[in-house]
Amino acid sequence: MVFILNSIVKIAIIGIGNCSSSLIQGIEHYRNSPAATYGHIFKLIGGYRIEDIEVVLAYDVDERKVARDLSEAIFVAPNNALVFHADVPPSGVAVKMGRVLDGVAPHMEAAGGRGFQISGSPEPSMSDVVLALKQSGADVMVNFLPVGSQEATEFYMECALEAGVAVVNCIPVFIASDLAWSERFRARSLPVVGDDIKAQIGATIVHRVLADLCSSRGINLKRTYQLNTGGNTDFMNMLDGSRLSQKKLSKTEAVQTALASRLADENIVIGPAEYVPWQRDNKVCFLRIEGEHWGGVPVNMEIRLSVEDSPNSAACVVDAIRFAKSALDRGEGGPLLLPSAYYCKHPPQQMEEKLVREVLNDLASQPRGLKVSDANSGNLTEATT
Repeated sequence: MVFILNSIVKIAIIGIGNCSSSLIQGIEHYRNSPAATYGHIFKLIGGYRIEDIEVVLAYDVDERKVARDLSEAIFVAPNNALVFHADVPPSGVAVKMGRVLDGVAPHMEAAGGRGFQISGSPEPSMSDVVLALKQSGADVMVNFLPVGSQEATEFYMECALEAGVAVVNCIPVFIASDLAWSERFRARSLPVVGDDIKAQIGATIVHRVLADLCSSRGINLKRTYQLNTGGNTDFMNMLDGSRLSQKKLSKTEAVQTALASRLADENIVIGPAEYVPWQRDNKVCFLRIEGEHWGGVPVNMEIRLSVEDSPNSAACVVDAIRFAKSALDRGEGGPLLLPSAYYCKHPPQQMEEKLVREVLNDLASQPRGLKVSDANSGNLTEATT
């Protein structure tokens, strides 16, 4: 069988916030520096380079972004991500008005310039979004909605299924890890990577590595916490505790699965701690691990990690997009277990990063259109459950 494949990965982005800004800036950075060997995890995945990604459709609900060219909208308030590549050329893609639903918490709308200012433009129907996805030729939808946007996420997932578009779900609304949703994507032969994107080097991955190190060195881990502060709209949105249940579950389970034995709920505290406006998009993690080593002697460690939050996720998102597109080329649908485990906090199946990376190396090097299935790594998934 001969595959004739487009060399461009066309994506639709839902939510033009800091993460979108960092992703788009980064794509332009590597387009202008094709020989760069730094910053990315995989330079080539399934024959696709970072610079092969093109945004063809974008949705947001903020009046300061709707109808603007994407190249301008990514730098508009309340976005406050680090500008590391300011020279983003006009895209020809005007940001469309999206569906609000539960995508905007009441306190975010009441927060003035720091929060969201909902546009008065008419909201699209599902048929409107489906038509726009089809007309744009989008291959992959990237969900960057705020934490807690259950109804809004489900609306766009329905649109993706109807339009025949793969999904990278970057937020802790469970789609890839939900059996009903994952089966629907499998039935349509549409790949989905999710849920809740990790950072390249962030609080969760550092916590997992340290927890695994303790377990492998015979440390009896007794208690741990991970408290995070930041000044972007993500942290401001999470001031509403009712939107946090899946976020806290996602982050906590990502660490629990790296432990030799689960900790009781009262001995593990993981989640956002406070919104600090002047931190902007900088995220600070305070991490503590308490345990016992030889003879029951106590050992404690504390770490302070400071990162630019949104660029820190972009390297994972850009890979997840290309793995989703590669699977789409092969006609594979449903949750992609290995990319989800490597790039997401709450995948359908947690696995050890080092072992997954070895298999992903092989998957990434496969030419376009070659049939590869996560089933080929069955021994890996069984061993790392």
